[in-house]
Amino acid sequence: MRYARAVAVICLLALGACREGSGVRVAHLKFNGVKAVKVGQLSSVLATGQSSRLPWGTKRYFSRDQFEADLKRIVAFYRDRGYPDAKVTSFDVKLNQKQDAVDLTLNIDEGQPVVVENIEYQGFDVVPPAHFNGLKARLPLKVGAPLDRALAQATRETALDEVKDHGYPYASVTLTDRNGSSDRKKILTLQASTGMQARYGPIEISGNSSVSDHVIQRQLTYRPGGLFRLSQLQDSQRRLYDLETFQFANIEPDTREGDQSPIVPTKVTVTEGKHRKVNFGVGYGSEEKARTTIDWRHVNFFGGARTMQFQGKYSSLSRGVRANFKQPYLFSPRYSLTATGEVWHDDEPTFVLNTQGGKLAVQRQLARAGPLSQRSAKTTLSLTYTHEYEDYTVTPAAVADPTFRPTLIALGLDPRTGRAKGLLSSLDFDLQRTTADNLLDAKHGYVATVHLEQAGKVLQGAANFLETTLEGRYYLSVGNLAVFAVKARGGSIRPWGNIDANVPFFKRYFLGGATSLRGWGRFEVSPLEKGLPIGGLSQFESSAELRAPVWGNLSAVAFVDAGNVWPTAWDINVNDLRYDVGPGLRYKTPIGPIRVDVGYQLNRIDGLVVNGKPEPRRWRVHFSIGQAF
Repeated sequence: MRYARAVAVICLLALGACREGSGVRVAHLKFNGVKAVKVGQLSSVLATGQSSRLPWGTKRYFSRDQFEADLKRIVAFYRDRGYPDAKVTSFDVKLNQKQDAVDLTLNIDEGQPVVVENIEYQGFDVVPPAHFNGLKARLPLKVGAPLDRALAQATRETALDEVKDHGYPYASVTLTDRNGSSDRKKILTLQASTGMQARYGPIEISGNSSVSDHVIQRQLTYRPGGLFRLSQLQDSQRRLYDLETFQFANIEPDTREGDQSPIVPTKVTVTEGKHRKVNFGVGYGSEEKARTTIDWRHVNFFGGARTMQFQGKYSSLSRGVRANFKQPYLFSPRYSLTATGEVWHDDEPTFVLNTQGGKLAVQRQLARAGPLSQRSAKTTLSLTYTHEYEDYTVTPAAVADPTFRPTLIALGLDPRTGRAKGLLSSLDFDLQRTTADNLLDAKHGYVATVHLEQAGKVLQGAANFLETTLEGRYYLSVGNLAVFAVKARGGSIRPWGNIDANVPFFKRYFLGGATSLRGWGRFEVSPLEKGLPIGGLSQFESSAELRAPVWGNLSAVAFVDAGNVWPTAWDINVNDLRYDVGPGLRYKTPIGPIRVDVGYQLNRIDGLVVNGKPEPRRWRVHFSIGQAF
C-alpha cells in the first residue's frame, strides 16, 4: 500500500540518520482539503509537528509510530466534529538533498457532515419565557451546524446551568438524538428533570486563617433562606478571587445523590495566598522609551481584605509615586471605596505637568445575570472626587515666539513663561459595560463607556468646565480566520462662561500616537497655532482593524484610523477628518501581545511643526505592548 511504502521509506532514512545522532527533521507539515476546521486546532492534536524555522527553536523529528497514530487521530478529530466520513486520502513525502529533513503534506477528504436539523426542548417550563429565549439563542450548538460532540456536551451543560439558576439544584438534563429528514440530519432533544425546588441553608467556611468568616460571608451574594441560584454561587466565588487574598476559593452546594432536601447547605473552601506582593517590571515602547515599574501590595491591610498599594514608575513620558487604598466592602459587597494619593510628573510633547493630590472613588459593581455558561456582561458605575494641585508649562517653542503670546493668554497661561498652576477640583461619573472576553486581546464582545466630569462651580478650584466622553469598542471573530475590531470615541469639553482659560491646557484634546491616528506621532493632531498643536475642546476618533494569525504566536494586522480635534465645544465635523492606514504585527506573550504598527497619512496636516521644523514625513512607526484598543 502507498501509506506503508511511504512511511517505510521515511523510517529507513530516519534510522540511518539517527545512527549519526540527528534524525529526520520534519521541516514542514501541510494540510490540503482542510476547510471545516482550523488547521491550528487539527495540528494541536497530532504528535507529528513542524520544526521551528528559527535556528534556536524547537526541532521536531519523524516517528513512524506517532505518524501512524496521527492518521487515526485525524479521523477521530473529524468524527468528533460531525464529519464521520473524513479520511486521509494520501500523503506526500519530500526529502531534502541531505536526506535529514522532510516535508509532509496530508491530503484530507472531509466528506459531508452530519448536521443538526432541529433542537427540541422538554421539561423547561420552570424557566421564564425571556430566560428560555435567551438560553436558546446562546446554546453553543446551532441548528444547521455540524453535530460537534464537544459543542453538544457544552449545550447540555448550558441548559442544565439555566435550570439550576431558577431554584433547582438537583436538576439533570439529557441530550439525545434521532434521525431527521435524512441520515445526514439529526433532531436533538434536550430533556430536563428539575427535581425539588430548594433554598439556601447553612454556610460552612473552611481553610481561612487570618481572614475572618465575616469578611468571607460579606462577599457572598446569597444568604440562607434565599432561592437557590447557581449564578449566585459562581458570582460569589469570583468575588472571593477578586479580593486577591485567596489563592484558591470554591463554593459547593451539598446536593448528595438520593437526598433532595428543600434546604441546601453550602460549603466555602478557601486557601489564603501571600498577603504581601512585590512586582518589578521593565519595558520599552516607541513613545515611553525605556520604562521601569515597581508595585508593592498588601492585600489584607489591617484585616478585612483591604488593599494597600504603592506604585513607582519611571519613563521618559511619566514618572512618580502613587499610593492606593481599597476598602472592598462598603455598605454591601457590590460597593467599594478607593482612595488615591500621588506625586506625578508627565512630560508630553506639548506640555509638562506636575501633579500633587488625590482622588476618592466609590464604585458599584452591577449584578452579572446568569451562570458562567452565559457570556457575562460586567457593568460598573463609579463616582470620583478629584482634588489635585496642578503645575504645568507648555512647550518652550511656544514661549519663544513673541507672536504666540496672545494665544498663551487666551489659554490661561503666563505669556512670559508659558506656565499656569492651580487646583483641579472635580466630580467624575463613569459607566462601563463590557462583554469582551479579554481586555488585553479581545476576540469577541464589546466595551461601552460613558464619562462625565464637572470641574469648578460649587467645587471651587481654578478649572471650570464640563466634559462629556462616549466610547464604544466591538470585537467580532470572523469564522476561524481572523478578528475584526472597531472603535469609536467622541468627546467635548465645555468651559463655563465660554472662556477657554477655564479649561487647563493639559485637559485639552490631542490625538496621534500608538493608540490613536497611528499615521502621526503622539499629540500631533489638534488645532495649530504657528504650526504648533495647541489642543482643542472637541474630538472624534475611530479605528478598524483586521487581525489574522500568520504562524504560531505571530499575527498580522491591517488597520485604518480616522479622527480629528476641533477648537470649540461640540464642534465635531465628520467631513473634516484625518485618515491613516497601515499594517502591523502582533506576537502573543503572557503579558499581552507585543505590537508593531506602521501608519501612513492619507491626508497630511499642512504647516505642522515637530521639534521646531516643518514635518515632511507621512508615516510613523509605533512599538508597544498590548493591542491598540
